[in-house]
Amino acid sequence: MRLVVFGWGNDARGDDGLGPILLGRVAHAGWADVTTIEDFQLQIEHALDLDGAEMALFLDAGKNTPAPFFFSEIEARRDASPSTHALSPEAVLDVFARSLGQAPPPSFVLCVRGERFELGEALSGPARDRLEAAWDFVTRLMPERSPEMWRRAARNVSAAFGRGNSVSRT
Repeated sequence: MRLVVFGWGNDARGDDGLGPILLGRVAHAGWADVTTIEDFQLQIEHALDLDGAEMALFLDAGKNTPAPFFFSEIEARRDASPSTHALSPEAVLDVFARSLGQAPPPSFVLCVRGERFELGEALSGPARDRLEAAWDFVTRLMPERSPEMWRRAARNVSAAFGRGNSVSRT
């Protein structure tokens, strides 16, 4: 199953680098049929990267995210922002659907809780621990890439760590 994995953030802003760090691990793991895409932020053009994908995974750091991480299926949704820069994963899926005239692939977001996001900060100790928990989770997801299996995993994560009242991604 062809999987596209996006990781975004800025490693010069402390824990905001969690998405790209996790993406780097995915890229070096050597899983078949996995395309990795890194950027500082999601943009309208990333919708085209989903063309031909059978599933998508979005990796990011978050504030107020349940610790150690949040994992959930997402659906296409238009952003209220007038900008075509710094889109949410849901908005990327919406652009895909509107531009290509087809439903986007089943898509999931893995958001690792961060603590420090200031310019010049290093990765925090808690973020390092959460990164390892998220990596362990990803290595268990990758062997069986099916939407049904990932939906079960999302329910299990939700039950174990809670959804949180306000999950905000950076």
